[in-house]
Parts: sequence; structure tokens; C-alpha cells
Amino acid sequence: MEKKLKIAFFGSSLVSAYWNGAATYYRGIIKEISRLGHDVTFYEPDAYERQQHRDIPNPEWATVVVYENNEESAFWALSQAESADVVIKASGVGVFDELLEEQVLKRRKENQLVIFWDVDAPATLERMDQNPDDPFWPLVPQYDMILTYGGGDPVVNAYTANGAKLCVPIYNALDPETHFQVAPDDRFSCDLAFLGNRLPDREARVEEFFLKAAKQSPEQSFEIGGSGWGDKHMPSNVEYIGHVYTNDHNAFNCTPKAVLNISRDSMAKMGFSPATRVFEAAGAGACIITDYWLGIDFFFEPGKEILVAQNGDEVADILKNLSQEDAKAIGQAAKKRVLALHTYANRAKEVQKLFAAHFQEINAGEI
Repeated sequence: MEKKLKIAFFGSSLVSAYWNGAATYYRGIIKEISRLGHDVTFYEPDAYERQQHRDIPNPEWATVVVYENNEESAFWALSQAESADVVIKASGVGVFDELLEEQVLKRRKENQLVIFWDVDAPATLERMDQNPDDPFWPLVPQYDMILTYGGGDPVVNAYTANGAKLCVPIYNALDPETHFQVAPDDRFSCDLAFLGNRLPDREARVEEFFLKAAKQSPEQSFEIGGSGWGDKHMPSNVEYIGHVYTNDHNAFNCTPKAVLNISRDSMAKMGFSPATRVFEAAGAGACIITDYWLGIDFFFEPGKEILVAQNGDEVADILKNLSQEDAKAIGQAAKKRVLALHTYANRAKEVQKLFAAHFQEINAGEI
């Protein structure tokens, strides 16, 4: 007999993608976990103006609890979550991360499954390696399991070496009900578009793969969306369009001849960490050009379902030789691949199997 689990999830935000690249990942995973019969409450702080820039209302498939950005409210949220069967602390909440990571363990109840879900494992591991006194070091072995946004064997091996009982990558994927092909929108008409917030460990790669390619391709048009790029010097053929709300992502992906994926430094170095937007763009039938990272062929077939560049020069060359017909064929091949193998429904089943194995092991019932 299946057991319905009560799940408490501490993350950055479920309802806002503003300065919150993990939003669609959370939404896709949690919606499908809910469809498997489980009850999810998502706890998020009122921080970084995310509540003023909501993309979605509170969803039917999860209860959203927004707590104030202070320590007292964080402790209140922790007390509300104590009765859950499963307590999940995600990385990068943005405020009181160390407190939450410690307290979900200190407050653990008998037979309660406590998980750390790392949505930026390469960066977390790099931070820990650089600081032997990092407060997360002694906590790693105390979690029942570490789930990650990606990273493959390099991340699994690193977490295991740091004492993790179990580490499993739960990769980004597609929610076909949210990201799909739509009619082109003139606002996003260009040859190459890139969407991503301006972050310290991404900016140099954006300069190399996007701005350098634009400078070398004066006859081509480029668009960049995301927060923080307003004062960045760019070539004249690049248009900055600001924050792109999630309800415009489909049109943003469908309209340009191609869209560019640029990994953050740490994810590119670790590999096996495709960004959420890769699957979203593929679901919309976009022709994706990506920077190179180890493990691309685990998700897509280079040359047929995705185009791969080692640097900005190669991005410019690809774009110069890419016809509209070829771009459409590559986009449709990518769409077919993700619908078959890389949806959040697939990922949620993987998560449920992990839950089931844990509770069976402690004889607390079966899912």
C-alpha cells in the first residue's frame, strides 16, 4: 500500500524566478512529486524582492509559506516543518542558509528523512574545499542523503569523499505543460539570444561565448535577457531586454534562429550539469548552441540535437553557417529527445524510489 508523505521543502522561491534560477527546477520536480500523491509545503523567505516579482500565484500542487526575512521567522518556519515525514533543505536559499542547514538536523524526529538538496553542487564543493572550517563540513555525514541538481560522478565522488551517506544527481528536465512551442514574438526576433542573470562566476564566460561572438558577427543580431546587465558595455548589435518573466520564456526560446546556453564556471568545470534552460529551450523546439561541458552527450547528441562550441570564435562560426532550416531540424530533434527521456515526471519517479528505499530500510512503511 502506498504511503502519502508529508514533505517540507526549504528553498529560495517557488513562486518567483527573480534572481532565482532554480525556480523552474523546483516547480517541475515538486509538481510531479505532488502528482505521485505526496503533500509538499514549500518554505521561502521574503527576500531579494522576489515576492514583488512573482511569476506564478500559489500553485494548487504545493502549499507555499512565505516567512519574513529575520531569524525569528526562520525558526518559526522550522517549527512548522517539524511534523513532516521528509524535510528538505535546498542550497542557496539566500538568507539564513547556515542556520537552516544546522537546524533541520538538530530538530530531526524519529524516522524522519532529512535531505540536503544541492542546486549548485560544484560551487558548494569548491567553497568547502577552499575552507577547511566551512560549517557545512560536519553536517554532510548527518544528512540521510544528498540530492543534487546535477554533476554526475564527479559530484557524487566528491560528496561521498566528504562523508555523505548517499549522493544522487536529480538532473534538470522539462515540464512539457509549461515549456512548449509557441508562435514567434517580434520582441525576441534575432539571430542568437541568451538568457541568464549577471553573476560573478558567469560573466567572463558570457563575455567569451556571447559578447565576443557578437563583436565578430556585425551582420547578425543578438539579444540578452536577465537581471543585472544594464550597465554592461556591449557591441551595438546586442540588445539588452532586462528580466524575462517565465511566461515569456517560450516565446524567447521559439523566436530567435538559435539560443545560447552558457554554463557557470563551476558547473562547466565539473560537467554533467545542464542548466534548466537547456531543457526548457529544447521543449520549445529551439536550436541550442552550448558551451562545451563534460557529459553533454549523456543528454543530447552533439551536431544533431545540440550544437557545441569551445569558445566565442566557434559560436560565431556556427551562427554564420547555420541556416534557418538546419536550426529548425536541430530544435525538433532536441524536443523529441527531451519529451522521451528528460521530463520532470521521470525525475520525480527517481526521487520517489529514493524515498521508498529509505523508509523501507527503517521499517517505517512502504510507498
